[in-house]
Amino acid sequence: MANATVKVTLVKSLNGRLANHKACVKGLGLRRIGHTVEVQDTPENRGMINKAYYLLRVEG
Repeated sequence: MANATVKVTLVKSLNGRLANHKACVKGLGLRRIGHTVEVQDTPENRGMINKAYYLLRVEG
């Protein structure tokens, strides 16, 4: 699991969301709806994904 990654896609708008949920999405590197990034599968990234799970689609 040295270089394990997960693909994360923003599927819902950030308008009206809690500030710390917006910060988590930004921290993952997502900018707009439909934008997909590949991030390392670390506890820190998993925590951000779990906090804003209802805005994201996760693969892998």
